[in-house]
Amino acid sequence: MLKPSQTAYVPFVSVENMMRLVLHVGIEKMLTELAAEIEADFARWPLFDKTPRVASHSDIGVIELMPTSDGETYGFKYVNGHPSNTKRGLQTVTAFGLLADVATGYPLMLSEMTILTALRTAATSAMAAKWLAPKGSTTMAMIGNGAQAEFQALAFKAVCGITEVRLYDIDPAATAKCARNLRGLGLNVVSCKTSEEAMLGAQIVTTCTADKQYATILTDNMIGSGVHINAVGGDCPGKTELHRDILLRSGIFVEYPPQTRIEGEIQQLDADHPVTELWEVITGAAEGRKDERQITLFDSVGFAIEDFSALRYVHSRLKESGLFVDLDMIADPDDPRDLFGMILRAQSA
Repeated sequence: MLKPSQTAYVPFVSVENMMRLVLHVGIEKMLTELAAEIEADFARWPLFDKTPRVASHSDIGVIELMPTSDGETYGFKYVNGHPSNTKRGLQTVTAFGLLADVATGYPLMLSEMTILTALRTAATSAMAAKWLAPKGSTTMAMIGNGAQAEFQALAFKAVCGITEVRLYDIDPAATAKCARNLRGLGLNVVSCKTSEEAMLGAQIVTTCTADKQYATILTDNMIGSGVHINAVGGDCPGKTELHRDILLRSGIFVEYPPQTRIEGEIQQLDADHPVTELWEVITGAAEGRKDERQITLFDSVGFAIEDFSALRYVHSRLKESGLFVDLDMIADPDDPRDLFGMILRAQSA
């Protein structure tokens, strides 16, 4: 068969090469650079096409598509969320994503996004906390010590300067795993037996649990004044982590309200309950933390622009790192109108 021209090939970043890229850049540097990339795209938020993710829900999970474009580049992510997968030895979340050139529609890169989603979620959390958390925060409680916990802890260390993370999970094995993985990475790691113990002295609280249900991971009496809450786990209809009364006491900051009102903690509130969009804080159009006693809540559900930023970051690293393989993905006949002839020539060749 005839060898395809270079136009036919699309760079593909495999799981192996994504891990190599993280190690090549350094995880804390990569988290910091991702946070900066995401913040820069939030600062030009009005340029993007925006829509709530397209979700297919079942009783045991969800499959979603998350598209966006800035007018020059298009990106989407395919992602699932199946909390019961761990019982079968499978990941709760798996993902892949694609970047494309708007001018031609041709793909620019295909990439794994299971690891990249954990990285971009942690980078977004820390970026938001940079604007919303109390100044000089040093201690974070990490409630839920599953697949994303270490990424969250290291992002807050790299971007926000925390020095201690206090871990709690209903499964002690998850806490032990997280503590083991974070050992020697520059954080004081404290394993706790209750969520209340994990909260002691914490200025920042991250909740990141997986069960698809209306849960109360944090009760109202656990949250004192001045705390910043990074609520990561409430990310689909029927799945929350915070008691409603906490929301009523908090300044609430979100990514994209039409999506967050469906999926986030604020699905517990009236549809017109006031929230502030994070991009407005970044651009100075809205106020972030008002004073040292305010409770701030980042109701994080994950939005397509964050995935777009992460994909563009990886794409920018391809040439320098060489950590990709070319996939023969695009049909490339000599005459664009002669696709059938391309098959005939392949037969004769």
